[in-house]
Amino acid sequence: MPNEILRVENLQTYFNTEAGVAWAVDGVGFTLYENEVLGIVGESGSGKSVTALSILKLIPNPPGFIHGGQIFFKGEDLISQDYERIRKIRGREISMIFQEPMTSLNPVFTIADQVAEAVQIHHKASRWEARERAAEILELVGIPDVRARLDDYPHQFSGGMRQRVMIAMALVLRPSILIADEPTTALDVTIQAQILELMLKLKEETQGSIILITHDMAVVAEMCNRVVVMYCGRVQEIGTVDEIFHESKHPYTRGLLKSLPDPRNKKPRLATIPGMVPSILDLPKGCSFADRCPDRMARCEKSMPPLLDVGKEHMVRCFLYEEGKAHPVTAKTDSSFEAASNESPATGDPTQPITMEDKA
Repeated sequence: MPNEILRVENLQTYFNTEAGVAWAVDGVGFTLYENEVLGIVGESGSGKSVTALSILKLIPNPPGFIHGGQIFFKGEDLISQDYERIRKIRGREISMIFQEPMTSLNPVFTIADQVAEAVQIHHKASRWEARERAAEILELVGIPDVRARLDDYPHQFSGGMRQRVMIAMALVLRPSILIADEPTTALDVTIQAQILELMLKLKEETQGSIILITHDMAVVAEMCNRVVVMYCGRVQEIGTVDEIFHESKHPYTRGLLKSLPDPRNKKPRLATIPGMVPSILDLPKGCSFADRCPDRMARCEKSMPPLLDVGKEHMVRCFLYEEGKAHPVTAKTDSSFEAASNESPATGDPTQPITMEDKA
């Protein structure tokens, strides 16, 4: 087993709103190992980005705040550190690629100045030395004719080139951990493949680790070693890529996988997960996925299941896998999602949860 570099324990990040407290992240925990790519997946609003921002203590306060938990980076608890210590870690030890490169880059500063800034701050380098380092990393990430483009502004770059600049900014100090939040959003498929290949190449060169936040399960299958599945601010399943894709346990994970397009499937409609995601302002008392789950039991609506070990590195938050109980037949969950997805408007509404009577 490789060495642990980051461990998140019982992270709780909330936001004060006019409607009440939003439990954006509630009890999240996972481990990141050296030279590993860890994927975090889930629907919009599941807490993926808030978890990433919490690691670097970038949650805007107010309205957000870290209510509890611990984040250990190389044995050091980041939650308890003051601003100056976290500022030294950001960029130098842990870097982040944000979702929108056009809004993340400052439109009034040149590309060279923005990439070189971290070098000047952390290494106390001169402006010339920092500019040279910026040119080197920009060339490494594939910016053509670098020397002629150092003084260009973000609006003069295409979307794919801006994303490469963001990667250069994140990697210019060769951090131990790179957090990539939807790094290929709004890019065409060809550019997506180039960006992902570049990230893997640079990871191998720097021997660093990556936390990859994405909606795209195909990207997860290609890039990641292990996967964290989140729903409503909580971890629902953790496992290796093979375990998640071929031996997934949680009904939510199985629903996500069933909704992927399959060229071998000739059916006109994709499978969908029925129902709606509950509001984080008013989460149910029990399992947050219970209303949408084809395998739910009465107790699911009354209490939250714990994360249960179902393998060496495989954990799932589901009562179906309590010790001493038989594991459910996988075809049951698959067929339930498929049946809900293939209903016609005349015989059923695919947006409505399946009831126990429906299953019978």
